[in-house]
Amino acid sequence: MLGSVANRRLFEPRSLRDALRMLDAEGPLVPMAGCTDLYVALNFGTLDGTKFLNLWELAELRRIAVRGDVLSIGALCTYTAIIESRVVQARVPMLAAASRQIGGVQIQNRGTIGGNIANASPAGDTLPVLAAADAIVVVKSSAGERRIPLTEFYAGYRKTVLAANELIVSVEIPRIQGRQWFRKVGTRAAQSISKVVMAAVSGTRGKGQAAPRIALGSVAPTVIRLPLTEAALASGASITDAQRVLLDEIAPIDDVRSTAEYRRRVAANLLAGFWSERRRG
Repeated sequence: MLGSVANRRLFEPRSLRDALRMLDAEGPLVPMAGCTDLYVALNFGTLDGTKFLNLWELAELRRIAVRGDVLSIGALCTYTAIIESRVVQARVPMLAAASRQIGGVQIQNRGTIGGNIANASPAGDTLPVLAAADAIVVVKSSAGERRIPLTEFYAGYRKTVLAANELIVSVEIPRIQGRQWFRKVGTRAAQSISKVVMAAVSGTRGKGQAAPRIALGSVAPTVIRLPLTEAALASGASITDAQRVLLDEIAPIDDVRSTAEYRRRVAANLLAGFWSERRRG
């Protein structure tokens, strides 16, 4: 029966330590927090899990803080918290911009950055931002902690390297050098799944030069960085040549939201738009 909650169990930890203990003792458990995706799957009868771990009340996973030169964002931080955070606005404005385009206000109030990472959708709007930012996903189990680069966190379409007894606890973003840029192309500016989404950092020139960083969503089974395109731009290639490199680096598909050819054309246009703004700025 679609949406049935029969034969399902809910575990409610009082702390992160308690949650990790439950994962070991009662697992496998399906972590839940904002439930903006989980409830959709439950409603359509596609949710396989029968035992759930409610993380929503764990305030220790909602912190936004700067430690040294690194911005730490707790896994349970909502998009609203990210949008309203002055430190996020100052250090990672492209993340605040992405968060503003995720769903409506209700989704922004409930959806969490940890959920967006764990959901592993190649269309996740924050994922290209985190990839372009060289973000680190911090995960914990009762055995200890792992720190995984966002670009190494995905093993395939909707697959992660997260173990069954691990939880995402935070994401860490080092200080970013260069102008940040974010664009989402969808049926509407918000409340729609992206057809193509790009996040980029312009890099810096002169002493301590940093190469551009470019990440794309919805053009491959996972969010991807474009190292060959980045290298082409850093070497002084023309935007036309860089677009050719980009088209060789992506492998979009036809699906119900768009066609592969449209995604290729839009991705190339977004690259040109980013580079044009970078040159002006």
